[in-house]
Amino acid sequence: MQAGNVNYRRLADLSETIAVFPLSGAVLLPGGRMPLNIFEPRYLQMIDEAIAGARLVGMVQPGFDGALREDGEPEIVNVGCMGRITSLAETGDGRYMITLQGVCRFRVMEELAVRTPFRQCRVSPFIGDLDDDPSGVEVNRPALLKAFRSYLEANDLDADWQSVSRADNTMLVNALSMMAPYGPAEKQALLEAPDLKTRADTLIALTEMALVRDNEDFGSSLQ
Repeated sequence: MQAGNVNYRRLADLSETIAVFPLSGAVLLPGGRMPLNIFEPRYLQMIDEAIAGARLVGMVQPGFDGALREDGEPEIVNVGCMGRITSLAETGDGRYMITLQGVCRFRVMEELAVRTPFRQCRVSPFIGDLDDDPSGVEVNRPALLKAFRSYLEANDLDADWQSVSRADNTMLVNALSMMAPYGPAEKQALLEAPDLKTRADTLIALTEMALVRDNEDFGSSLQ
């Protein structure tokens, strides 16, 4: 099942109460596409209800300190990203294969007391994410591509460079930030970057630090 295109332009186009899907290390960004394999009954119900409504789900990470609520569920971080379900396929064993397309980030204002098995929050959307980010023209694209290429080469990985070269700065930065194999805290830093240029600079710095660390580890293993 494919969803039609929907344009989100103003606050009224968005939901202020959304179901949230806590998932460590998985960060969705505006315009990014995230495939998900849904199999837990509570999240299958969440997807059913989202499909019947606005098709929006909030991706958010569990807190980094391991704190738990009274019911044993993890506390969640304050900033996540809304995604629209743009495709859904059922498998023969009761799972859903879905794709979320990032719409805009949000700040969690309050977690609601609900009867549904999945969690719901009242959120404040980052309405500026719906507009073009003027800082995109300031992104150091050559430095970003150089760092990305160096990381791939160091880890014997490859990329579809034709697609990379065609991507505009917003798509490139957000896609690489989602793909980056960094920890939950680093992923959250990329999500919460105030603008595209800052996110790109953060991604370059993280990648360069990872390369230095990998070289130091390699040198230590030879001693």
